[in-house]
Amino acid sequence: MSYRKSFKLICAFAGGSAAVVFAAAAADLRGYFGERKSETGVRLSRLSVLEAAQPAWTAASITPLPTGHAWDANWDKRDPSTLSNGKKKESTTEDPSSEQDNGKPKATRNILLIRHSQYNLSGSSDKERILTPLGREQAELTGHRLSALGLKYDVLIHSSMARATETAHIISKHLPGVELLSCDLLREGAPIEPVPPVTHWKPDAVQYHEDGARIEAAFRRYIHRAEPKQKEDSYEIIVCHANVIRYFVCRALQFPPEGWLRMGLNNGSITWLTIRPSGRVALRTLGDAGFMPPDKLTRT
Repeated sequence: MSYRKSFKLICAFAGGSAAVVFAAAAADLRGYFGERKSETGVRLSRLSVLEAAQPAWTAASITPLPTGHAWDANWDKRDPSTLSNGKKKESTTEDPSSEQDNGKPKATRNILLIRHSQYNLSGSSDKERILTPLGREQAELTGHRLSALGLKYDVLIHSSMARATETAHIISKHLPGVELLSCDLLREGAPIEPVPPVTHWKPDAVQYHEDGARIEAAFRRYIHRAEPKQKEDSYEIIVCHANVIRYFVCRALQFPPEGWLRMGLNNGSITWLTIRPSGRVALRTLGDAGFMPPDKLTRT
């Protein structure tokens, strides 16, 4: 058997093992398979090593296959072509196309989800869990960042919990004229049991049942395409909590909602969702805190 066949057999039996393949290459270079290599032969042998170490592939073999369900275009139940029961609307005018155009959303909604700033973890009640001095600095930085974006904000909605309320009021100082609203639905909680499970945080089934329904109700209230009567793109700020934001992101992108705990968000960070008139959703940023100095970053 020739040295070349011996070399290829060893590489084949190695099954792609880098250690065995390169050991065979070293032996080949030293002439243990029958002859010594010239400089050109050395280069060719190295190419053989690379070829042997890489499994054969084709475009079809490396193309990832789709997993999960197809995109639900009517995820927010606001697709103008359907009623709530899923039946097609019947035209009431002589010009159906004109009626459809009038009933179609035309504006894009931009929803900026802000996680509250660092707060006092030792507080025994919500009223005592106010922002730390660093947390107030973070809120100022977030407010400055939102102002610097130069967007025309329509409303600033916040959770009614103390840490979110205080964060929102500090941000509001940087956005004069923007309406400030409070909402109990946005309070922190346990949206759904996470997968994989964690050992350091285990709410009981009742909390998941109650919080999950409330947070889902908040999602349905605030995360949806624009109404047909909305003519211009909108920019809305929601100041709330990490669990709520992560759940919203999973639901909006139609990812498995039980994966919400696989993401992390810094205090005062900005998560930006865009919802097109067609119902298509894009995540422009997730937990952006690059506008803060490194020594101001926290995740409590």
